[in-house]
Amino acid sequence: MAHVSLPSPASPNLRMRERRGSLSPREFAASVRRAAREIGEHVSCDARYVGRVESGEIRCPNYAYERVFRHMFPGTSLADLGFTARRESRRAAVLPAPRDEENDDVQRRTFLAGGPLAVVTALSWGPPAAAQESDTPLAVAAVSGAARTGGPSAAPPAVGFALPAPMAGAKVGAREVREVESAVRQIRILDDVHGADTLFERAGHTLRSTYQLLNCGTYTAAVEQRLQAWAGELAISVGWLAHDSGRLAEARSLYAEALATARMAGDAALEAHAFCNTAFLARDAGRPREAVRAAQAARSAAKGLGSARLLSLLALREAGGWALLRDRSACVRALGEARTAFESGVCEEDPEWMSFFNEAELAGLTAQCWAALGEFEPATDWARQAIALQPAHFVRNRALYTAELAHDQLGRGAVIEAAETGSTAVGLLAQVRSTRIRGMVSATAEQMRPLSAVPEVADFLEKYQLALAS
Repeated sequence: MAHVSLPSPASPNLRMRERRGSLSPREFAASVRRAAREIGEHVSCDARYVGRVESGEIRCPNYAYERVFRHMFPGTSLADLGFTARRESRRAAVLPAPRDEENDDVQRRTFLAGGPLAVVTALSWGPPAAAQESDTPLAVAAVSGAARTGGPSAAPPAVGFALPAPMAGAKVGAREVREVESAVRQIRILDDVHGADTLFERAGHTLRSTYQLLNCGTYTAAVEQRLQAWAGELAISVGWLAHDSGRLAEARSLYAEALATARMAGDAALEAHAFCNTAFLARDAGRPREAVRAAQAARSAAKGLGSARLLSLLALREAGGWALLRDRSACVRALGEARTAFESGVCEEDPEWMSFFNEAELAGLTAQCWAALGEFEPATDWARQAIALQPAHFVRNRALYTAELAHDQLGRGAVIEAAETGSTAVGLLAQVRSTRIRGMVSATAEQMRPLSAVPEVADFLEKYQLALAS
């Protein structure tokens, strides 16, 4: 067994204790959360966290907490607040400690499970054959068994994305950054095929490993910039898997972590991406005003990036919020801006993560807006376009928009059509593991139960029940 160094005993952080003053730990935690909201951060500070800060157990806060503390106490540095400087903290770091070592909002999640040595990660899934076009060694080496046999039920060959356990002061260079980059790309490819539910745990371990590289390694400023950027992208990817698998609170925290990383690094592209996903999440979580504000913040961050397609997607995110607010004029205006920007075409400045955003996605998101407005005729037309235009290898999106079409057909009173489309969606669920899509089909099934005397509806409900039992 490899030798594992133990951290030196913690010294109390008397400076933070002085900052708390006469407030109780609970009251001070509440003030931290209020300050976070003032600057658009999201931290889950509680009395326990305050106690661990003051005891010296947390020697250096994560980026989100650092921004909040600097906002609360203007003009102070980490040292002024009794913390260890981040780079010095990295040098002193050792192998990943038990889960109560640092109250980092990413590492603290229970889905990042693992003991002191659990930093080696393995994504034991292979991407589809299309991934062979990628220039990353991992993607080239991994060909999905699902793609070869026609479904994800076939066990893919074991392929790996593994980061070495970072020792204190270990040098991190271009190779490690490429491994993180490769992991992000693999997660995106596999999500298109399998959906989020089967990937979330493995991707979470990958994220933990990446943050251990940031915290334990030593690197040049250039490597740090790239590693931060890809760590942020990885946090967003894992956040999306959490979102699609129904873990909305965890998704929100992961997007907040990515946003904090983006702002600390001054990375406008990463900031736009984090706000984009935050807007989508807020819409799905029933917080439409937050969705609008996040989308507008994303559009502001993206203005100088030179990508019309990115601006198109962000306008659609804003339109989705306006639709839930039933502000038809604002929604239609945003949809028009999205279409105009989309028609400007692709360019070299388009972010790599936007590979999913095509004519089919534009149609599908437009369908969702019209459905949220309660106008199911145009929603049905757009949903049909989304299915017709969807590339064959985007199995997850075909399932998504087939479920959307069934919902929209039912909304306009086309019961038989909705039942038949719902049956098609149920068939696609066998290939995709997405809690979000299953929830959409489930909602349609519940609405149809009173109509079970209709033969097509009865057939759909029977298929749905069989799918649940399998």
